[in-house]
Amino acid sequence: MSRTTPPRPLDVEALFPELAAYLGTTTRLHPRPGRPDVVDSSVGGRLLWPADEPWPVCTEPHSHAHGRRPADIHRQRQILASAWLRESNPGPTDKERQLLEQLDQKHRVQDAAANDPLPLIGLAQLYRRDVSDLAAGPDDCDLLQVFWCPFDAHGPTGYGMLLDLRWRRSWEVTEMLAAPRQPQVVGYAGYVPEPCVLHPEQVATYPFAGLLPEGLCARIDAWEGALEERAKQPTDEDAASPVGYQYDLSIPPGWRVGGYASWHTTDPSPMNCRTCATPMHLLLTIDSSEWDGGSGSWKPLEDQDLPTHGSATPTKVTVGRWGELNIFACPEEPNHPHRWSIQ
Repeated sequence: MSRTTPPRPLDVEALFPELAAYLGTTTRLHPRPGRPDVVDSSVGGRLLWPADEPWPVCTEPHSHAHGRRPADIHRQRQILASAWLRESNPGPTDKERQLLEQLDQKHRVQDAAANDPLPLIGLAQLYRRDVSDLAAGPDDCDLLQVFWCPFDAHGPTGYGMLLDLRWRRSWEVTEMLAAPRQPQVVGYAGYVPEPCVLHPEQVATYPFAGLLPEGLCARIDAWEGALEERAKQPTDEDAASPVGYQYDLSIPPGWRVGGYASWHTTDPSPMNCRTCATPMHLLLTIDSSEWDGGSGSWKPLEDQDLPTHGSATPTKVTVGRWGELNIFACPEEPNHPHRWSIQ
């Protein structure tokens, strides 16, 4: 089933004609639970990986001998989902609660040294044929594959994330890896995705307000401020659902490709390529939720009858404290190292 973003609550260009010069597109991926194959664009599905190519690993030294088993995480999610779908007496039974407690336990891997290579988790793969806004890969590559380490143990702080992005030519893979390597335990359940098929949809988008010209940004802020004041009036017809530029008119939530990055948690930061200093473009956004109370106007028409709880988090991926990960790429040379920001 395709997914369709509802029309925006109002025509933002009619309010602010200058925004027409900044109109862009982004492709909402709309991941939903499914059984994707290697030939499909997916989150958490099987990746098209050559049998003779080493699986990506984390080589940074850090402890990875203590954590939860991925299979236990998947099983725990299945039990909870089934329990809350029961028409009579929804929620876990006493027996299920005991099992859930067992599945929540951490385990220790014997003889796992801090400097042993740790298999990365295959998070997603995107074929250019499926995703309109996916940037061109290097040397005619048509497939982007995303991996990450399941432990927050990297970078100068020792608590950072490690990403590994690979481009490849899908037609060159003739003999596929039967079973990818997997970490025995993970440090955080949010790094373990549930298999999801994608329903890409290209939609219009506008820049984050703080990156617009100062005068235009000030006018948008004043307009939003006036709406907030009106919303405080109990007799106002618009009091129940004020519209905001950030949450309703500019940048959609959820997993998406291309377009503009949101900077709603931190101030906007220049994302220039560290190799050639070229301003980088947003490649991919990995979000903890497809919509929420603050961005409910983006909920697809086909999902209107679904409750936010559960249905808005199909991948079960959690970035930071329920945030989003924006990954940037160099438009001049796709092989240059990527940069990223968590919002």
